[in-house]
Amino acid sequence: MALSLYTKQFSTNIRLAYPVILGMLGHTLIGVIDNIMVGRLGATQLAAVSLGNSFVFIAMSAGIGFSTAITPIVAQADSAKDVSTVRSAFQHGLLLCIMLGFFLFGVVYFATPLMSLMQQPAEVIALAKPFIGWVGFSLLPMVIFQGYKQFADGMSLTKYAMYAVIYSNIIHIAINYVLIYGVWIFPELGIMGAALGTVISRIAMLIYMHYSLSRNKALKPYFSNFTFAEIKKSMLKKIVALGLPSCMQMLFEVALFTAAVWLSGFLGKTNQAANQIALSLASMTFMFAMGLSVAAMVRVGNQKGLRDFVNLRVVARSIFLLAIIIEIIFAIVFVAFHNILPHIFVNAENATQLHDNTEVISIASTLLIVAAVFQISDGIQVVVLGALRGLQDVKVPTIITFVAYWVIGFPISFYLGLYTPLRATGIWIGLLAGLTAAALFLYLRFNYLTKKLIEGEGQPDTLNFKPETT
Repeated sequence: MALSLYTKQFSTNIRLAYPVILGMLGHTLIGVIDNIMVGRLGATQLAAVSLGNSFVFIAMSAGIGFSTAITPIVAQADSAKDVSTVRSAFQHGLLLCIMLGFFLFGVVYFATPLMSLMQQPAEVIALAKPFIGWVGFSLLPMVIFQGYKQFADGMSLTKYAMYAVIYSNIIHIAINYVLIYGVWIFPELGIMGAALGTVISRIAMLIYMHYSLSRNKALKPYFSNFTFAEIKKSMLKKIVALGLPSCMQMLFEVALFTAAVWLSGFLGKTNQAANQIALSLASMTFMFAMGLSVAAMVRVGNQKGLRDFVNLRVVARSIFLLAIIIEIIFAIVFVAFHNILPHIFVNAENATQLHDNTEVISIASTLLIVAAVFQISDGIQVVVLGALRGLQDVKVPTIITFVAYWVIGFPISFYLGLYTPLRATGIWIGLLAGLTAAALFLYLRFNYLTKKLIEGEGQPDTLNFKPETT
């Protein structure tokens, strides 16, 4: 009977989450498509794209993390029928995302020389440097798109971003194909073709999102008659107060995975390429948990606006349970096909690179066994984090994620990867340890806060929502 209390919420959770999942998969697919197409060129090219994307992915994650501040404010205000606060959160959030997009592009561009200090293979650095410049520029339309997306998610309109990402992926695949390999009249640009495909497709994605939302009659109040006179310090401070810790939470996790890429680089290009294959596959399945995390953020935010704290806990736990079931299914798939999946990314029949490619496949197959286990912890931690963001509780979770990933996870990855025979597998065992610690302590935090809400004792260490007055 108790289980049915949660399972009857599954259909609502899935309806809200599946467009987000498909949209997130689309974002990840851009990198996976690059890896598959570039992987056909060789292990060096794949390692270069891996290294270049690791720089850009850190910055992109910062932008995505910051933009999530918009969603709980919009969701809570929407459930309270507070149109002025929804409008204010959207417009202030979009302005901050535009500013952040320019800033992140600048950071990535000027951070490129750091590759030379990281003892990465010289031939990999030579290919990665020009790649980073173009993909770094794509951060601008990407982060602005996030401003629109988080607003739409908060309004429970999750399909718009899904269609935008599908549209951009069609463009991305087409441009990649003709520019990487030099089809028809187009030049053969190799990995630079993949970079240009990313830039053009993300600009198209932003244009589609703005056009679609602005033409929705129900959203007209949020798009009409905007002036800078409406910008208020109070809403800017509210979004920044939520956005910066959320940004740091995502940065801590992404930086850990990026460190895994760099540590793999110390072990050689085959380890680095194998790490990227396993990470690409794990990232695809992780997007299902990310979609459920958004559903948790929106539904918890709605219940908080309605002040129905008992149902809030039921809704959140139903999403946690759904995430666990889905990630266990993917874990079984990874174990069953760990020797087959890496072949998608490299051409094992290429005689000139037979030795390197065979080694890459062997290493990646082992990593997928570890990935099968850690993605369960990864799924749990991200959906609980989404629920905490729905509560607008961000400060303590930031501390938890830092400790889990950088006090527990990274030292284990560093030691096992560089100082034991486990090598790349040891790096991934460290990832597993960090994610498991995060999942455990974030859930304890959620359980503590919701218990206090139900008992009517307030919200310790949370940001209380107050509708903005004009």
